[in-house]
Parts: sequence; C-alpha cells; structure tokens
Amino acid sequence: MLTYNSTFDSSKHPCFSKEAHGKFGRIHLPVAPRCNIQCNFCNRKYDCMNESRPGVTSTVLAPRQAVDYLASVVEKRPEIVVMGIAGPGDPFANADETMETLRLTRDRFPEMILCLASNGLGIGPHIDELATMNVSHVTITMNAVDPKIGAKIYSWVRDHKMPLRGAAAAELLLERQIDAIRRMKAHGMTVKINTIIMPGVNDEHIPEVAKTVAALGADIMNCMALVPVKGAVFEDLPAPDGLMTSRARLTAGQHLPQMTHCARCRADAVGLINEQMTPDQLDTLNHFANTAPSEAAPRPCVAVATQEGALVNQHLGEAGRFVIFEESTATPSGYAFKEIRPAPNQGTGSQRWQELADVLHDCRAVLVTTAGPSPTGILNKNGIRVVEMEGIIEEGLRAIFTNQPVPRALQRRFTGCSSGAGCKGTGTGCG
Repeated sequence: MLTYNSTFDSSKHPCFSKEAHGKFGRIHLPVAPRCNIQCNFCNRKYDCMNESRPGVTSTVLAPRQAVDYLASVVEKRPEIVVMGIAGPGDPFANADETMETLRLTRDRFPEMILCLASNGLGIGPHIDELATMNVSHVTITMNAVDPKIGAKIYSWVRDHKMPLRGAAAAELLLERQIDAIRRMKAHGMTVKINTIIMPGVNDEHIPEVAKTVAALGADIMNCMALVPVKGAVFEDLPAPDGLMTSRARLTAGQHLPQMTHCARCRADAVGLINEQMTPDQLDTLNHFANTAPSEAAPRPCVAVATQEGALVNQHLGEAGRFVIFEESTATPSGYAFKEIRPAPNQGTGSQRWQELADVLHDCRAVLVTTAGPSPTGILNKNGIRVVEMEGIIEEGLRAIFTNQPVPRALQRRFTGCSSGAGCKGTGTGCG
C-alpha cells in the first residue's frame, strides 16, 4: 500500500503542534467555494477582513492563480511551511480544483507540508492519490456519531446531485467519515477531528464522538465552541460557556489528545496562526485573483452576458450570445467593443461548456450574474475566469482590464451555490 512520505516534519505544522504555532506559518488557498452539506451553524455569506472563522474568504482563486499567489507569499515569508485547503466550502465539493491545486503545489514546492480540512463526505475517491502526493495532515469535521443527533445539525447532505435530509443524511455522512478516517490512517496520514460544541444539541455527546474516532486511529481532537452566526439556523443558539467547553475537552481528552490553541482560521488565512489578515495581504490575494496565471498565454478579451449591452444581467446558461470587448490603447478606458459571438446550443451537457471555452478562447474572463459549478469548473480549466456580478458593464470591464477586484457593491456573495446572496440552498444544486 502507498503511504505518505514520513520524512515530512509534523512538528512544524502549527495546527498539530502547539510548540510550532509561534515559529512556523501556514497559508490557506481559497480554491473551493462550493459545499456539499448545509450545517445549521454555518452561513458563509458574510466576510469581514477582521473576522476569523472557517468558511470566510475575501475571494476565490483558480488553481494556477493560487499557486502563483503561494509562490509570492512564500518568497516574502519563508517561515510558511504548510499549505492547506479549507474552503470556503468543502475541498471535495470542488474536487477538480482541490486536486489540481495540490498537484501543482507538490510539483512546485516538493518540501511543502500539504493538508486539508473537509467534512469527509466526498474525500473517499481521492484518498489514494492524496497519499501519493504526500498530503500528510487531514482534518475531518465530525459533530455526531448518532444519526439522530446529526439530523439536528445538518439541514441537508448532497451526494452527487441527490439531496438527503434528516437521519438518512446524517447516517450517510457518518458512514463516509468513518470509512475516510480508517483509510487515511491505513495510509499513515495524521488525522485531526474538529467537533463544534453546540449547547443542547451535541455537548453531552462529544465524549462518544471522541471514543469512536479514537478507535479508528484518529490522532488529535479539536473541540471548538460554537460561534453563533447571523443568518444561520442556529443563530440564536447560545455559545457554550467556558465551563461547558472545558468539560467537553476534559471528557473527550480521556480518549484523544486535545488541541487547545485553534485560531478558527479563515479559508484565506496566511502567516503565523495567531496573525490576523492585514490590508496588504488582502490586496495581494485580490491581485492574484484578478491576474492571469503566470503560465497562461495572454488573453486580450473579456466576454459579457448581457441582454441589452449596458448591464451584466444574464445567467451564464441563459445567454444566447456574448458581447466581446478587447484591450485598446486607442480609447481612454483601455478597452473597446470587438464583436458579438453566439453561444453554443443548449442540451449537450458538459460538451456545451467545452464548446463555449473554444468560442471564448481569447477571453481572460466572462462577466455573468450567476453560473453553475459545472460550467465554471470547465471554463476555469480552460483559463477563463467566471466573474459573478450585477451592474454596469463598464465597471466590471475596468476592474478586469486593470487587474483589480470587481467593486464590492457589484459582487455576488459566496453562499456555497450560485443562487444569490440570500439563499441558504435546498441541496438540489443549481446546475
């Protein structure tokens, strides 16, 4: 059986070693916006630079953008020795982007410690390759080992395109988590379990979680106090007090070593574990999110999905044609209208999006109101960034052609799907 290379020094991982967290840094690459479960304690709509919690990022990077960004950061911060992928959704609801980012990172940084944080639902098919790439540390968030309790925590679980709810959803998730932990330990990976302490929901159940994962070979556990988030189902559930948190860690600690220095890192966290995101770091992140990857050929054009030619106001899938703009030194704006190109015919599935990538072969980006995960993934693979926004075309073009973020007032917010800022989702997906 293939196993990860044990020469990687786990003592340098700041999340797994309390002694390392003030000496060695980590960087999270936000390449995974979609999620395959809806937790009742989670709402990823909100983003504040000073907010530190999982599920939060200021932007999403394509894999090659992410590795260029990583190279830039590591050059300035050589103490960063760990690259992790922790969302803002789940890495394996975005498996193509996650695995490509890991491959590119391993090729470019052969000594980098690689890690992941996942709910465990979709990781199974990728465990063998993760082992061959020396992904040495994986965190699984497991909040219950009783499906009746899990049913209170998860609104839905989506397996491929099939949404499940209630105890059936929690049971499937648990089965996948147990299988994943067992298989990762067989490969020699270090496995951490994150468990959210939710008063009146699972607080008394946590020792049973610890006992179960300890029997599977898990290495360490992180009992994290619930942080009520506005807009989540559990927004009015009180956070556990210090006594409840201490009791959970003490009782779980009878089965597994406990992590007590967690910083609840963002999906775009960078630096030492106790550092907050700075404006300069945010500017660097946004720069790479709006810049073509270093290995990509120059693309002089941008495509727009628009009904009348003034506003970005069409979903990618409903656009019958795209208005194309190109860079121009002859205009004050730096760009000019080039032509209109018809969209491929509907009804051909993923073939349609590959054909669209061919139609937009010279475009660095396409501006749309929303887009589903499948076409977004295919266009991204072909070097075309899908930018979700609403509003005046000129403002979007100005941002893209000057490698700047789209103005915040025009941006669509990350919600784990493509249905808009106010939607928590039903688990059925948006195509």
